[in-house]
Amino acid sequence: MGEIFVNARHIDHLLHDPSSAYGAPYQRAYAELAVSHRGRPVDEIVPLLRAAADRALLGFTGADLIEQAEAISSGAPYELRVHVTG
Repeated sequence: MGEIFVNARHIDHLLHDPSSAYGAPYQRAYAELAVSHRGRPVDEIVPLLRAAADRALLGFTGADLIEQAEAISSGAPYELRVHVTG
């Protein structure tokens, strides 16, 4: 299970918000990778997650991304605790 702190003004960087003009929500990228990369090696998935996190301006650690990549690779559910600040 992962954990991230996101400023309330930037929650649309993480979660899809149809009313937002922000175009790089991490949730969408993660969901697409979960479909397209299931069963693929973790070391192939991590750089794709890192690129998505960077585009969304989210500060996931390397350990966070490895954990997410392991979930994608295995097809296991991944739970992320989101703490909204400010």
